[in-house]
Amino acid sequence: MPNRNLALFDLDNTLLPFDSDHAWGEFCVHLGWTDGPKHRQTNDRFYADYKAGTLDLDAYLRFSLAPLVGRPPEVLANAHRDFMHQVVLPQIRPSALELVRKHQQAGDLCCIVTATNDFVTQPIAEAFGVPHLIAVQTERDALGRYTGGWHGVPSFREGKIIRTTQWLAAQKLDWSHFDQTWFYSDSINDQPLLEHVTHPVVVHPDPRLAELARERGWPALELFP
Repeated sequence: MPNRNLALFDLDNTLLPFDSDHAWGEFCVHLGWTDGPKHRQTNDRFYADYKAGTLDLDAYLRFSLAPLVGRPPEVLANAHRDFMHQVVLPQIRPSALELVRKHQQAGDLCCIVTATNDFVTQPIAEAFGVPHLIAVQTERDALGRYTGGWHGVPSFREGKIIRTTQWLAAQKLDWSHFDQTWFYSDSINDQPLLEHVTHPVVVHPDPRLAELARERGWPALELFP
């Protein structure tokens, strides 16, 4: 019998107290894989655009995926392992883990739905113990090397609804199978999916989302006091 409830979680600045995509860009500077000052400046500009709700996603993806291109898979795996140990794992908070566990223990179907790419986020989802991840799908060649491209609908804004619907369909499910659906997010970019679920919850929201939540009477949650 399928789960009767569905719990969806944004990742960056929701389950994590920082943005993993931006942090990975900084880590690429640390690794010496990029032109440090220029890359950092561009990374910061794109992040500001994201927070303002004005991000050119295609331009950002071309920028953020470029450091992966041409690097052997084992080099990338080792770099991401260091990223996890040095940056991600020390910042995962018990409160965020507890939120996920609460839904899992209730028997809810749980999934992380993020606009960050799957290279960055797959190990993070595993660290949260969530087996289902919807992320931007990076493209790889026959040798398993990243091309700098992506495929499918990016899980961004309305794309999060499209990708979640596709993911459910692959499991022979749809939204109507669930009595209750939750989505937790911090960002105004996630307004479409927040409006799509029965239980939208804002998590230390950005100013525009905080205002929308007040207007709609959506509950607010602070995981990182």
